[in-house]
Amino acid sequence: MLLVRNLSQIATPAGRTGLRGRAMRELRVVERGVIVIDGERFVWTGVESQMPESIRPAISDDFDARGATALPGFVDSHTHIPFAGFRESEFNRRLQGETYEQVAASGGGIASTVRSTRAASEEELASNVLARARMMARYGTTTVEAKSGYGLDKECELKQLRAIRRAAADSPVRLVPTCLAAHEFPPESRGSEMAREGWVSTVIGEILPAVAEEKLAVFCDAFVERGVFTRDQGERVLRAGAALGMTPRLHADELSDTNGASLAASVGAASADHLMQVSDAGIKALAASDTVANLLPGTSLFLMSERFAPARRFIEAGAIVSLSTDCNPGSSMTESMQIVMQLATLRMRMTVEESITAATLNGAHSLRMAHEIGSIEPGKRADLVLIDAPSYLHLVYHFGVNLVTAVFRDGKVVPLTVNR
Repeated sequence: MLLVRNLSQIATPAGRTGLRGRAMRELRVVERGVIVIDGERFVWTGVESQMPESIRPAISDDFDARGATALPGFVDSHTHIPFAGFRESEFNRRLQGETYEQVAASGGGIASTVRSTRAASEEELASNVLARARMMARYGTTTVEAKSGYGLDKECELKQLRAIRRAAADSPVRLVPTCLAAHEFPPESRGSEMAREGWVSTVIGEILPAVAEEKLAVFCDAFVERGVFTRDQGERVLRAGAALGMTPRLHADELSDTNGASLAASVGAASADHLMQVSDAGIKALAASDTVANLLPGTSLFLMSERFAPARRFIEAGAIVSLSTDCNPGSSMTESMQIVMQLATLRMRMTVEESITAATLNGAHSLRMAHEIGSIEPGKRADLVLIDAPSYLHLVYHFGVNLVTAVFRDGKVVPLTVNR
């Protein structure tokens, strides 16, 4: 067994499911505690003087935390990391006044990343996923959801998902794959409504069955938005994925209110993501369901929008709220869950405690893994992040720097290096 000692503080949400309302603020905090890990799992936490005598003889190693604060490993439940190419020039154009829509109309946007991703090999994409996973680990993330959606043809969607699986063998973070073939219409399928319907048919009839046959994805996602997939098209894709064993997720109400939140709830989706334009009815639907409201404040910041998802209204209504980076090359180029939590508190008025719960246990719940990860509790996988701070409050209070000093995944110390 491993003893993690000399901790200033242990701070964690508790439970094996997502938390709602005031429960999101109720962290279990132990001052100057220790953590005991047996193999891949936590076996005990608390003040060392209260440790059961039966545990002490089995401790064979220790880790000096040097006064750090311990938190559960962060769970990033919405990313697009299997991509090739960057879009920094587009970002600079937007800084100079062009809108996201104007950039896309000139051949940029998702179409630009599709071209680069189609041209990349599976090996190149796997290398890219691994580099981003290593960066995420440096900032305290231990579990990451990763979406396809930049292939937009059968061969390249499968290539992206295979790249995720290939990278998982060497990844310092746990990778959870999602098929997002319904991310956008391919350039060759945008000319008419018939062509668009043809792409929906391809996703349902060819891509999803192939993904299921190779067991390449746990989840199926769709982007229901004005100018992209209609509510009906998104629902057909998600129900087809569910019939093949893939749990639905949904990009919902990001740029306009398309009743995406209520659609996500009605199909039993694991999450409805973005939600900057959500309606009162959408908030009510999510609050009455087990579908997580997954909020992505980095996207609002990166797109220079003043519109952030209404986190306080979700929490007060009783919805399960999580936080994610939305790491992607066009609208949120960050691997840091720390900056996401800082934005959640400073721009969406979440408390520090709520942001920690949203970035750990509730994120785990959105991946349907809260029984295994997301909190520091006996029996759960020993995913742990240590921050150079006397208390968890410094995670937001001391902003703009990386406070992480050590990361454990499945009880093993993660090398915090980035190899490119």
